[in-house]
Amino acid sequence: MLFRITILAIFIPLLIIAKEPFQEPWGKDSDLATPKTHSPVSKPGIGVKIADAIIRFHQNVITQVDGPRSHFRPTSSRYMQLAMQRYGFLKGYLMGCDRLLRENDEEWVYRKIEIDGRIFKYDPAWSDKHNGLK
Repeated sequence: MLFRITILAIFIPLLIIAKEPFQEPWGKDSDLATPKTHSPVSKPGIGVKIADAIIRFHQNVITQVDGPRSHFRPTSSRYMQLAMQRYGFLKGYLMGCDRLLRENDEEWVYRKIEIDGRIFKYDPAWSDKHNGLK
């Protein structure tokens, strides 16, 4: 009798606080699940707006006079814009600075694409490659 009471005293609280072992939709309900995608920050802050204005000035004025020099696609300025819009000012700024440090014509391990007969390094702005910057 004491053994049964001990078993019940141990397992009843465990059954109450236990969670389902798998919490994803099954069967036809799995079609209703939305895929996890990278969504942009819903409302950009003041830092993102100011940085965006500075980057647009660089793209529209300085680059037009000096000429394009980026070896990446999207260009480094566009990369920083996208990163800031998707992940906020601080993480986007850090991702953009990291990209600017790698901006050179040396061989790297990036996927290459050809546009108008020129070969560019393809490196989109996704946070998967920068897991430590959360």
